[in-house]
Amino acid sequence: MYRAIAERAGVYRAIAERRDMRHFKSDPIDTATLERLLNAAHCAPSVGLMQPWRFIRVTDRALREQIHRLVEEERHRTAEALGERHDEFMRLKVQGVLECGELLIAALCEGREQHIFGRRTLPEMDLASVSCAIQNLWLAARAEGIGMGWVSLFDPLALAQLLHMPDGSLPIAVLCLGHVEAFYPGPMLELTGWAKVRPLSELMFVDRWDNGAAQNRTTTSAP
Repeated sequence: MYRAIAERAGVYRAIAERRDMRHFKSDPIDTATLERLLNAAHCAPSVGLMQPWRFIRVTDRALREQIHRLVEEERHRTAEALGERHDEFMRLKVQGVLECGELLIAALCEGREQHIFGRRTLPEMDLASVSCAIQNLWLAARAEGIGMGWVSLFDPLALAQLLHMPDGSLPIAVLCLGHVEAFYPGPMLELTGWAKVRPLSELMFVDRWDNGAAQNRTTTSAP
């Protein structure tokens, strides 16, 4: 019983303390740990058991630097698009591509469309499946004491070309993994004042969208 309680608490702790990390130590991740993390990702659910995820481990330093440049180029484009928040955005650390111990690219495979259940109405279910794999990896990393950051600032077509990916495939995440000095005490974007985490009570409705019941705080205010 006590073991079951401790295991349950461990799952919830990993969820609550998962962070999008940007600051890493350069120490490598040992092979056994990396294999456990990737196996955790591979245990993710996928619609129609299509398993549309593919992971590319980047080991070449020159390639890592090219990926870093792609991210930096998109960072500047994003800052320009933000207008009045340009300077504020440029002060944010948005990647750890050069510093992290391991760099992975998560991608959608080619030829997946025929396997998507619900593809007539929700063709995005392939992306949802890969996102589940990434979340599995993230939570397993937190349980192992390994930091992970999901970088989304890049041109997908340029990255696909750089990685020699086949037609129909698509990179969706640059994943930085590595040892860290400490995990952030809260979401980094909240700590830096960029955004504020909204409570569940503002995002939970009953029966209809924002029907005035909530904002239905019954989910968090039971006696």
